[in-house]
Amino acid sequence: MQEKDIKFGTSGWRAIIGEQFSFSNARLVTQAIAEYILSENSVNKKSKQPSAIVGYDSRFLGERFALESAKILLSNNIKPLLTKTDTPTPVIAYEIIRRKAGCGINYTASHNPSEYNGIKFSPAYGGPAFSEITNKIEKKIRRLREKGDLASELPPKIDIEYIDPREAYFKRLKELVDLGVLKKLKIIVDPLYGTARHYFPSLMDGCKCRYKIINGWRDVLFGGKPPEPSKENIEELIKEVRREKANIGIATDGDADRFGIIDSDGTYYNPNAVVTLLFYYLHKTRRWNDAVVRTVATTYMIDALAKKYDIEVIEKPVGFKYIAEVMQKRDITIGGEESGGLTIRGHIPEKDGILACLLMAEMVATEKKTIKEIMHNLYKEFGIFLSNRINLRLNEDMDKNLRKNLNIDRKEIAGLKIVKKITIDGTKFLFQDNSWLLFRFSGTEPVVRVYAEADSLKKINVLIEAGKKLASK
Repeated sequence: MQEKDIKFGTSGWRAIIGEQFSFSNARLVTQAIAEYILSENSVNKKSKQPSAIVGYDSRFLGERFALESAKILLSNNIKPLLTKTDTPTPVIAYEIIRRKAGCGINYTASHNPSEYNGIKFSPAYGGPAFSEITNKIEKKIRRLREKGDLASELPPKIDIEYIDPREAYFKRLKELVDLGVLKKLKIIVDPLYGTARHYFPSLMDGCKCRYKIINGWRDVLFGGKPPEPSKENIEELIKEVRREKANIGIATDGDADRFGIIDSDGTYYNPNAVVTLLFYYLHKTRRWNDAVVRTVATTYMIDALAKKYDIEVIEKPVGFKYIAEVMQKRDITIGGEESGGLTIRGHIPEKDGILACLLMAEMVATEKKTIKEIMHNLYKEFGIFLSNRINLRLNEDMDKNLRKNLNIDRKEIAGLKIVKKITIDGTKFLFQDNSWLLFRFSGTEPVVRVYAEADSLKKINVLIEAGKKLASK
């Protein structure tokens, strides 16, 4: 049976360990990346030896996979700088930029279940690789596959430099966040057995706040749940915040690029709310007026704030690489997406869950209010924006019906007048009252993701049901 092609998605290549994700394929991908880096180095006429930051998250055999990549890079005359221990994605991104490395290779499947691993490739700018780059790498992988496993070509003895990027990253965070005000707070931290467990203790000790860390050790099974800081996966954190009467609960995913936020009463705040809150807070405290960048599936509450602040909103397809692309060309106040990614002005063009958590804690300490109180004030000023998303499984007929119905030039859905149709990523209907409905087909399974936003749960449910009907008729 022919092996499946290795494809890079919005955040790298991911597969099940022991099936497609093997040492042989990891070496293959690394060799393709090495050839890409060397070709770019030649084009740019750089004479010195290129370097690469190589890291991994807390998954099974992560350190072994990373070492294999380091060997392959060395055999191609690329200097690997291998992290001493599992390391957050945002830290690797910052280290690429700080050291002016040629790229980064990071073994992570981020928030995916424990049976998955992945390779995330970041070019010299430190953000997710754009499609034109990964397309070149995929082409090289297909050509290299004919050669078979590369293990026999590895040097028998290797001399690899190990690095610890923690202190440099801590220094950067202190420039971005007022950690001193956190001493007023009691914080519960849940790194979900992931890479941030190496970072939060030092940060919390440094700001002299009262804190408690749960799930702060390496567990390659992540406690039996996906290491995603969604509401259903951080129930233990919610209970601890209530029990300890903490001011805030913060969580990060397996590689610490996504965040989860819990208010003092145990209320979970989704990424749409967090990006909005931090946009408000950064504009208020830093006086930043640069554009805000959000994906097509992210809340329009951001747009409501931006209109009052006279700030430009840039809407991009889903995937943080599109936010990173904007950051190559101009400054931004904040960039965020509804799936839990966020960065800010002057920082890396990559998601940073640790930064998001610390900024939310700073906001609570500085405003001297609960998250609920701050959000309530924003609702009073800008109106209520609520959102939901479902995954709708499609049979062949449903898929056909939905695609046909989305292409019809229609004036209304569920009695709501359509004022704009946006097709930069999926099909999005914007209604007269600023509510909207978005359909995005999965590229890997028979599923369409249906997103809705409105000013009430009742209206959201009406929109979701209308979306289901478009697939059934």
